[in-house]
Amino acid sequence: MKTPIYMDYQATTPVDPRVLEAMLPYFSDTFGNAASRNHAYGWTAEEAVDKARQQIASLMGASPKEIVFTSGSTEGINLAIKGVAEMYGAKGKHIITSQAEHKAVLDTCMHLEKQGYEVTYLKPDKTGRTTAEDVAAALRDDTILVALMWANNEVGTVNPIREIGALCHEKGVIFFTDGTQAIGKIPCDVEADNVDIACLSAHKIYGPKGVGALYVRRRKPRVRLVAQMDGGGHERGMRSGTLNVPGIVGLGKACELCEQELEAEAKRAAELRDYMQELITSELDHVHLNGHPEHRLPNCLNLSFNYVEGESLLMGISDVAVSSGSACTSASLEPSHVLRSMDVGDDLAHSSIRFGIGRFTTKEEVEFAAKLVIENVKRLREMSPLYEMVQEGIDLSTVQWQAEH
Repeated sequence: MKTPIYMDYQATTPVDPRVLEAMLPYFSDTFGNAASRNHAYGWTAEEAVDKARQQIASLMGASPKEIVFTSGSTEGINLAIKGVAEMYGAKGKHIITSQAEHKAVLDTCMHLEKQGYEVTYLKPDKTGRTTAEDVAAALRDDTILVALMWANNEVGTVNPIREIGALCHEKGVIFFTDGTQAIGKIPCDVEADNVDIACLSAHKIYGPKGVGALYVRRRKPRVRLVAQMDGGGHERGMRSGTLNVPGIVGLGKACELCEQELEAEAKRAAELRDYMQELITSELDHVHLNGHPEHRLPNCLNLSFNYVEGESLLMGISDVAVSSGSACTSASLEPSHVLRSMDVGDDLAHSSIRFGIGRFTTKEEVEFAAKLVIENVKRLREMSPLYEMVQEGIDLSTVQWQAEH
């Protein structure tokens, strides 16, 4: 077993060797531009792109014609939200999202607020979930878009997408879901789940970085987007730019593997996740599970360790690559906005660690990581006067910390 052990699969994944193998020819021998319609090099590239469209569509229950290639989910989110806002702005200027969304969604919504759009940020429940009832209560006559993630990147909570989508369809509102963490990990069917637009990123599902796809519904309803990047009118006019053929081939192959192995993979990941949780909680008290105990991703475990400082714990377990909060914003010392929205107190939020289990995680690695966490939490708690007081049965909320003058 090599250290450091990688347990940050929500942040990114290694490229599967089978994906790399599929991509290699398109860097050298088969290097054509998929938009070159006059010769064999272009036709071969276009064929490869068409095959990838089918592989991606198959994974999520879409039609290949509904797949638009992007550079990843951040671009997909921008194209979806801004594209809908511009296209349907005359109909209304109200958007509904949640406080627990990825920064790419929140920052895009804030950008639109500066342009006169009104955004309702729903507060999720304590498990990080937003229900169809929450959405129904926020809908207005001028609502044009509901943007809610399929599964949360920090705590792994899965939203009731099918019910929310059905409600949006009933009210004639477009429903966009950020599927970055869900598609390829749990069964996702855009048709059955009533989704109008969904994004995914190759690097979250064992494909290369810098390529992704956006599903845009073509019928019932036909969704139209205003392009955010103009040029040669590629991708049905929604996203201009020469296609990243090797990347797209890699994304297609990654989706094909996810579809073939989804059930076995999910079962294996969930078993390792539960095993890790069991190992840790059998040795430590005051451990808090962040997220929903049932409606959650099979590969994500987010735990808070009371009476321990998060940064110290991360330093102590440096042989395990994990994250505290979300990778895209972890440079700040602010507690995670996701945990805040779930009313997890600052002290618990600061001690939260997200463990990501992946395709290449072994049982031996899980045992090693759990042992390291247990040792370090015990060591840090030995130095904590608060933990000592709690062990003695003192209720910290009743303690008067300073003399009153």
